[in-house]
Amino acid sequence: MTDSKNSKTPKDSHYANLRRAYRDQKSGAPAPAFKPRQPVAPGDPAPDGLVRLYGIHTVRAALDNPRRKITRMLVTRNAAERLELGDVAALPFAAEIVEPRDIDRITGSDAVHQGVVIEARPLQPKPLEALGDTRLVVVLDQVTDPHNVGAVMRSAVAFGAGALIVTSRHSPTESGVLAKSGSGALEHIDLIEVRNLADALGKLHEAGFATIGLDSEGPAEMEKSFTGQKIALVLGAEGKGLRQKTRETVTALARLDMPGAIRSLNVSNAAAVALYAARRFLAG
Repeated sequence: MTDSKNSKTPKDSHYANLRRAYRDQKSGAPAPAFKPRQPVAPGDPAPDGLVRLYGIHTVRAALDNPRRKITRMLVTRNAAERLELGDVAALPFAAEIVEPRDIDRITGSDAVHQGVVIEARPLQPKPLEALGDTRLVVVLDQVTDPHNVGAVMRSAVAFGAGALIVTSRHSPTESGVLAKSGSGALEHIDLIEVRNLADALGKLHEAGFATIGLDSEGPAEMEKSFTGQKIALVLGAEGKGLRQKTRETVTALARLDMPGAIRSLNVSNAAAVALYAARRFLAG
């Protein structure tokens, strides 16, 4: 049986440490040495022509994608079980069971790799002519943050958009950060790359799309701007928003009506809300 008089809870220890620090300060005792946070290790660059993708969902989606050409995998035993890999030696590419710290050295200590990393050839972006018969697409006007692009991609897949259209310049290249933020979405949606966004919007109009530019100061409510049987949601980078030429080219500039004190959303959050509303309109 524990002696309640002498037992100490974490809370007791916390206050005891505070009292001790106060006494040391009063007595002039030197303060304990400050230990700076260890710097984040950046990791090694991927071999030429390859990208490194990591995380359970990202890698599982890559393994299931016949278009993805994987050349190497490092995986912990626990991650191999979660991925249901079976005999790692029987995989059609080089694979090795390693410790988490071995993956840390490759990806960098800041990457949430969940015990698995692959090296693979990047997926080639498609031209606008490959759009197909989808009724819902997302267009990004120079959104450069890979976290945001990955998150938008994830929402686009979740709400059944057929493609993500980006500009060939001022857009992030395929990377582990983008793929991890997309949680596997990179393998499930066509990434279309265009050189001139205004020209691409014109071609979308010819294909029957209403192009809706999201703008916090847009004159129309987003839901009331939807029209026709095909919708392209156009979003700009945080801070600068849509470029002037894009604003002049879209079918409508629309806003998300928000009654709260904050009148704008992160681009990936705005995309998710807009995709939900557009999907409901097209299904109606």
